[in-house]
Amino acid sequence: MWDYMHTYHGGWGMGWFGFPLMLLFWGVLIFGIVMLVRFFSAERGSRAGTDPIDILKERYARGEISIEEYEERKRNLEK
Repeated sequence: MWDYMHTYHGGWGMGWFGFPLMLLFWGVLIFGIVMLVRFFSAERGSRAGTDPIDILKERYARGEISIEEYEERKRNLEK
C-alpha cells in the first residue's frame, strides 16, 4: 500500500535539491532583513559632520588640536 511518503521521495519533497534550496531561501531572507535594518537605521540624507568646518570644530572640542591650530586651519578653509 502506498502512503504519502513514497510520493515525496522519502519525505524530502524536492529530492536532493530541497535542503540546499531551503538554506538558500533562509540565507537570502536573513540577508535581506539585515540589509533593511541597516538601511533604515542609517542617517540617510544627513550631511552632519561632513563639512570641513564642522569636523574642525569637533576636533577642537575633543581636544585634538589647540586654539591656535583651530583658528589657523579655520582661516585657511575660509579662503
